Amino acid sequence: MLLFKLVSYFIGYVVIIVTGKTPEKFVNMAASRGIYLWDISKAGNDVLTLKVRLQAVKPLRHIARRTGCRYNIKSKRGFPFHFARLRRRKALAIGFVFFLGTLYFLSSFVWFIEVRGNERITAAEVLDVAAESGLSRGMPKWKIEPDRIEARIIERLPLVAWTGVYFKGTKVTIEVAERVVPEEMDRRPSHIVAAKAGLVKELLVLNGHPSVKEGDTVIPGQVLISGEIPPLEESPKPGEENKPKEAPKIVRPSRFVHANGIVRARVWYESYGESQVIETGLRLTGRSETSVSIKYNSKEIILSGSQNAPFEHYEVETFVKKLPKWRNLEIPVELVTVEYRELAGYRDERNREDARKAAEKIALEAAAGQIPKDAVVQERWFEEVNPGNPENLVRVKAVLETVEDIGIEKLIYP
Repeated sequence: MLLFKLVSYFIGYVVIIVTGKTPEKFVNMAASRGIYLWDISKAGNDVLTLKVRLQAVKPLRHIARRTGCRYNIKSKRGFPFHFARLRRRKALAIGFVFFLGTLYFLSSFVWFIEVRGNERITAAEVLDVAAESGLSRGMPKWKIEPDRIEARIIERLPLVAWTGVYFKGTKVTIEVAERVVPEEMDRRPSHIVAAKAGLVKELLVLNGHPSVKEGDTVIPGQVLISGEIPPLEESPKPGEENKPKEAPKIVRPSRFVHANGIVRARVWYESYGESQVIETGLRLTGRSETSVSIKYNSKEIILSGSQNAPFEHYEVETFVKKLPKWRNLEIPVELVTVEYRELAGYRDERNREDARKAAEKIALEAAAGQIPKDAVVQERWFEEVNPGNPENLVRVKAVLETVEDIGIEKLIYP
């Protein structure tokens, strides 16, 4: 349907109003002759509003005479009509092209720079070093070298253990990870394990032994950086390379350390959303009634409002206030306020495209709610899922791809 509307826009189409005693016969005869009409709606008694492609307007004259109907063109839409207007207004067309060119040109520059992950290092220090490497506001994006900037920041700022430079539109994000000084480190042996499944993209080992490499797929709980450093083997002496191999000699046993490092991985989050084409139910009308009463033990006295519910369909909320205790004495008197809110039935109809957009919005919000704050969303896409009732229900799966640090500490007891 989207492709059809796109083609119709470039070919051109018109909105026409059909009047007569049998407009339905007009529509049926046009359909039998291969003329596609869409967005047909009733505008009154014996009046229909519909859309048709530009080249099919002329054949409709014969159909109108055969059915005793008349039609008038209400509006003309599509690229040919817009282009014709622009040809009459050359200054407007030139201004529009100039505006698009200027917008594209400005989007090729960096206008916003954000520093994330810094705690002891100020953002100004990171931006100063980045400026020395050519990253500043107003710089063309094609002149910026992320690798050079990352290397410069690590070289000039000793507290930075790792950094990454990311582009997103006209915004550049500089993400840094600060070194942990020995006094601040927990000395207990531990591993760095995966908190969630993902595909390893970057690995930086500050302490410990790497158990995975870039490009590996990991599952939750898998060891990424091991706190157990394996023993070293004795290397052969000169001239002993051709001797028969013996069992490797262990110079020193394994040692256990507090693993530390950064493991950034690609992680995918999925969520589903669904929307009905024809939706029915109950919703609030805005009308409400309140009943106030005093309750003493099992007796109740109505002060205002009705004792029974004033609406056929409603939702109710009750508020109870008790008298404060006096010493150890509790007075069994309560002020009860009951609010009735009226509900009325509704029936909403929409096309499948609108229902799909609503389902995409629900699925996207649900998937975004699973993403941690420090994650960077790289890509997102939607997939329509075949529901059990495809005629009235549209179900969509949203997938968000992020890059985030998935490593968490796990103590080991050697």
